[in-house]
Amino acid sequence: MKRSPIIFLQTVVVLIGIGVFIFLLWEPHLEGRNANATLFAIYFKDPFLAYVYIASIPFFVALYKAFKVLGYAGQNKIFSQTAVNSLRTIKYCAFIMSGAIVAADAYLMIAARKSNDDPAGAIMLGLIATFISIVIGATATVFERILQDSLNTKSKFDR
Repeated sequence: MKRSPIIFLQTVVVLIGIGVFIFLLWEPHLEGRNANATLFAIYFKDPFLAYVYIASIPFFVALYKAFKVLGYAGQNKIFSQTAVNSLRTIKYCAFIMSGAIVAADAYLMIAARKSNDDPAGAIMLGLIATFISIVIGATATVFERILQDSLNTKSKFDR
């Protein structure tokens, strides 16, 4: 495969990672309750924010693995066991992320009942993110099976 599309896609993956990282650091300052809070209060006294940061780890692992898969494609090593393993990791990360988002939505719904707040917007964003994570996980599963089947077929012919 040509090298320039692979480099472009790897650049997009890196830019997505940088954008999400910056958003995760910048967004807590925009919340209404954090308008006059100190940095310590924003980042170390909010358990939900800590949960979001921990739950974002699978996202960044999946981005790293996607970068690696694109590298394998650029080296014509896409039909290798390492590419299959990377796709399997992406699949697991996507499903872990969807579970973490569902858990966060459940927390928001419970917290909203106690405070008479309206969590509809946050819940809808969570549902959309969950759907996207499930689609990414399903897509990674399909590609993983295709690559694994091609490796199995290749190994049968090599015998």
